Amino acid sequence: MIKRILLALLLVVGVLVVAVAGKTWLTPSRQIAVAPVAKPAIDAEAAAKRLSSAIVLHTVASADDPALNAAEFDKLHLLLAQQYPKLHATLKKEVIGQHALLYTWAGTDAKAPPIALMAHQDVVPIASGTEKSWTEDPFSGLVHDGYIWGRGTMDNKGNLLSQMEAIEMLIGSGFQPKQTVYLIAGDDEEVNGLRGAKPISELLKSRAVRLSWVLDEGLAVIDGVIGGLDRPAALVGLAEKGYGTFFLSLDAAPGHSSMPPPHSAIGTMGAALARLENDQMPASIGGVAGEMFATLAPEMKGINRVMLSNLWLTTPLVKSQLEKNPSTNATLRTTTALTILQAGNKDNVLPGHVDAAVNFRLLPGDTLASVESHMRKALGNDTIQVKSYAGNAEPSPISPTDNAGYRAIQQTLRQEFPEAVVAPGLMTAATDSRHMSIVSDAIYRFSPLRLGPQDLSRFHGTNERISVANYAEMIQFYRQLLINASGPVGPTPAL
Repeated sequence: MIKRILLALLLVVGVLVVAVAGKTWLTPSRQIAVAPVAKPAIDAEAAAKRLSSAIVLHTVASADDPALNAAEFDKLHLLLAQQYPKLHATLKKEVIGQHALLYTWAGTDAKAPPIALMAHQDVVPIASGTEKSWTEDPFSGLVHDGYIWGRGTMDNKGNLLSQMEAIEMLIGSGFQPKQTVYLIAGDDEEVNGLRGAKPISELLKSRAVRLSWVLDEGLAVIDGVIGGLDRPAALVGLAEKGYGTFFLSLDAAPGHSSMPPPHSAIGTMGAALARLENDQMPASIGGVAGEMFATLAPEMKGINRVMLSNLWLTTPLVKSQLEKNPSTNATLRTTTALTILQAGNKDNVLPGHVDAAVNFRLLPGDTLASVESHMRKALGNDTIQVKSYAGNAEPSPISPTDNAGYRAIQQTLRQEFPEAVVAPGLMTAATDSRHMSIVSDAIYRFSPLRLGPQDLSRFHGTNERISVANYAEMIQFYRQLLINASGPVGPTPAL
């Protein structure tokens, strides 16, 4: 009997080994083959200087004061008109609201569905007290040691100006797109896009414009970040997580610290927040994350390839490992972040009021209502008042990979970054593109930036910069993307 059981176990193990090996080594690559393309000669140093001149402008937007830094936005508009005269002579320009920009490049085929490229003009401020930590002044725009330094180089003036560089080149070569191309540049993306991208999307809808696809900022070409992958990964965001902030408040009787009650207002709120933080929403490897890992797995080496190729067997172990890293954990679940706690103003007085804020980034599939329900249950205290932030947003819909836009982006990436693995991904931060869902079902989030592990903290952080060489690649990417999107129509742009 024991021998038969052992033989059965060995047989089961043998079948599993064969199944795992077969699934690992027989799963085909999802990378498409493309013909190489000739790349134009780009005066990278001149382009870098043009970007530099935009970086020096303090286009910091404010949620409360639309007029803040208005003169700096005016200077940027003037600068763009001066630097890109062919674009401004060819495209129709409209200023929406205070300073948002909408450009229309008419296509040769009025029946071809239009597309849109997006970027934004505004930047985040420098965190107080960190100015001296910058290698170069954050608004210097200095071009030094092969890099363009300053706030906005990566997020997001680099995208905006490289798009304009590409269009300027194409117009100069005699190229016209088949379909109409919209260039959308919001002025308040960093404070939710309610004055820029949102009114633009509503304007397009009022004009009965339906976009075939949209490309906004997002994921990037990352290298040395994904374990088991010895090549860069170009991740194209199919969706972005929702944004949910809830403001919490608790009232209690104030008093003298010499006679504290068993549970103070601070202690009660702190305990509730601890319960919430310890009761995270469930994680799963599915949806966009599942698509990403399925695409990356055949390109990996060693144990990572085995594990990700066999999620039917390895999901619990893989999930537990991914949850340990904040960046990968964020792709698996709706995250909970305790961001504000305010109470008291004197060391010997028990405060009678406590305020807190919790920020959730919602995974597609979750909703603001389901997250609020989870939060209230986890807090476990009905005396805590909850108020929703007016700028909260549901997760975006998931865009298709069988769309002309994804195919054009994928083709362009394989041409311009041939060493990279192209895969779908999930954008964990918020972008202006979420406002475009009323005019398009296919919205993609990708920036042609090359990022290593040390670069991820530069977004909204210290020492934001982009290499001159990578900036030239960005220009090439947008140029080739517009050519690919138009297909074999019209004259081939001169190099």
